[in-house]
Amino acid sequence: MSNPRPARLRVGVIGAGRVGSALGAALGRAGHEVVAASGVSEQSRQRAERFLPDVELMPADEVVALADFVLLAVPDDVLRPLVVGLADTGAWRSGQLAAHTSGAQGIGVLDAAAARGVLALALHPVMTFTGRPEDLDRLSGATFGVTALDELRPVAESLVVEMGGEPVWVPESARALYHASLTIASNHLVTLVNDALSLLSGAGVAEPGRLAAPLLSASLDNVLRLGDAALTGPVSRGDVATVSAHVATLRRAAPDVLPSYVAMARRTAERARESGRLTEAQAAAVLDALS
Repeated sequence: MSNPRPARLRVGVIGAGRVGSALGAALGRAGHEVVAASGVSEQSRQRAERFLPDVELMPADEVVALADFVLLAVPDDVLRPLVVGLADTGAWRSGQLAAHTSGAQGIGVLDAAAARGVLALALHPVMTFTGRPEDLDRLSGATFGVTALDELRPVAESLVVEMGGEPVWVPESARALYHASLTIASNHLVTLVNDALSLLSGAGVAEPGRLAAPLLSASLDNVLRLGDAALTGPVSRGDVATVSAHVATLRRAAPDVLPSYVAMARRTAERARESGRLTEAQAAAVLDALS
């Protein structure tokens, strides 16, 4: 990709949490100057000290006043009220760059700033952050969901490249679907794996993670390469007796896990039917067992 490199920018980070601190440090490493940050909690202050040493913490409006590029790394529900509040106090300046890191939001959430001449960007890093030093290294090669006006796309993508990431274009109208997809892929996967490990522990397995790790790794690799062809197991075979035994066992031993098992098994049966791995009759029998 050959994009123009943005000029050296004075960067202000609003929200020195896990994401903001790491991205601020990445921008500093790329040659930009992080001039100020905001953070309220003690954890934010500690992260700022770790990732952004010598950067002064101050109120959000003062951060905006000092910055050419404002990075907004705050929770989704806070983002719009914050942008509007800064607009109402006259903090935004025409020509400033402002980017948020929310996956669920596009650039529309920055409308109040854009109305005052701010150049709006959405730069969502598609990775999890722990607040530890390795976060900065993990940005290398990480993908970012990028949304901007067409004329600002080269700037947005160049900023991502400078942070070590790989930009992936997401249309404004697709942001909600994009984020729902990632939530399934990451957050729901964590819940599913933790439930499986808890059940293995309940079954007396001493090291459930060690037992499951090769299977989990192989399953992830297979589905990324093969799609529905990677599907194995009793549902994809139409093994109604085994599925029924699972339901009965979970109802007795882990009733809190049963609803998610049933929901995922139903969706698995549907995908197996749609991809031709189950006949209509086989799928109907599995779904009946799950009901």
